[in-house]
Amino acid sequence: MTRIISATVERWPVAGAFIISRGAKTSVDVVLCTVGDGKHVGRGEGTPIYYEGETAEACAAAINAYDGPLNRDALLRGMPRGAARNALDCALWDLEAKQAGAPVWQLAGLAPPAPLPTAFTISLNDPAQMEADARLAAAKGFALLKCKLTGEGDRARIAAVRAGAPDARLIVDANESWHDLDIAAEAAALAQLGVEMVEQPVFHGREDRLVGVKAPLPLCADESCHTRADLDRLGDFDAVNIKLDKAGGLTEALALAREARTRNFRAMVGCMLGTSLGIAPAALVAQGADWIDLDGALLLAKDREGGLPLKDGLLHPGTLWGTGQ
Repeated sequence: MTRIISATVERWPVAGAFIISRGAKTSVDVVLCTVGDGKHVGRGEGTPIYYEGETAEACAAAINAYDGPLNRDALLRGMPRGAARNALDCALWDLEAKQAGAPVWQLAGLAPPAPLPTAFTISLNDPAQMEADARLAAAKGFALLKCKLTGEGDRARIAAVRAGAPDARLIVDANESWHDLDIAAEAAALAQLGVEMVEQPVFHGREDRLVGVKAPLPLCADESCHTRADLDRLGDFDAVNIKLDKAGGLTEALALAREARTRNFRAMVGCMLGTSLGIAPAALVAQGADWIDLDGALLLAKDREGGLPLKDGLLHPGTLWGTGQ
C-alpha cells in the first residue's frame, strides 16, 4: 500500500543573488516529498510559489495532512494546485516508474527525452553588469538568454546584453512591470535588438490590459497561467509558460501542454529555483517546446547529488528521477 513517508523542507543557497523586479533571493526553500509502498520509494520536489504566499513549511504541512487516495487522478480532484501537489504528484510518478521498472516518459506515452537547449537567466542589474553576465553565459555555451526586466531602463539593459552576447537568442521577462507602459512600443524597441518573446508584461488577473495591443513580439503568460482552467481568459496572449509548481504537478502540466497546443498557443516550459530533482520532470514537458527555461538548478551554488548533466548549454537527461530504477 502506498503511503507518504515524509515531507521535509530544505534550503539551497543561490550562486550570488537571483534578482528580479520583485526583489533578490540568496537562497531558496523547497519541499521534498517521499512516498513508498514498502519495497519502492519515489521522490518529488516542489518550490513554493512565493508571489501567491506559499511557503515550504506550509507545503510540507499540506502534504503531511493529505488523507485522500494516493493516486494522481485523486490528487487533481482533492488537492489544490501549487508546490505541495507538485511534489506529491512527482513522487508518485517516480514510485510508479520503479514499480513498473520503466521510465516515466514511457509510462506517460512520451518519446524518449533528448538533451534540451535551456535558457540561462540574466538577473536584473545595471546594464554593465548584465552585459558582463551575458558575455559569461554565452562563453559557457548558452545560446538562449532570458533577461529579467523592471519597466525602467529596459532598452538600455537589453542593448547591453546584446553587446555582451551578440549571437545569442534573447527572451525577456517583465515580471508584470510593463502594465502601465506602452507595451507595443516597448516590445518594438526590443525587437530591434533581436528579442523574440516577452513574458508576462501585465499584472496577473488584469489580462484585459492586453485587449487591442498589437505587439510585434509574442507575449507569453506566466503568472497569468497555472492550469488548463486559465486558458479561456488568455486569448490576448500568444504563448503560455508551463511550470510544474504552478500547475501542481507533472500530471496537470502534461495536460496543460496538450490543451494549449490544441488552442494554438505556443509553449514555454519554465521552472522556479530548485534542484535537479524538480527540474527532471519538467524536462519531459519541455520536449518540443518553443522556449525552454530550465536553469533553476544551474543558478544554485550547488545542486543535489546526481543532478542533471549540462554540456555546451544543453541539459541532458539524468538518473536522479523517473528512470524506473
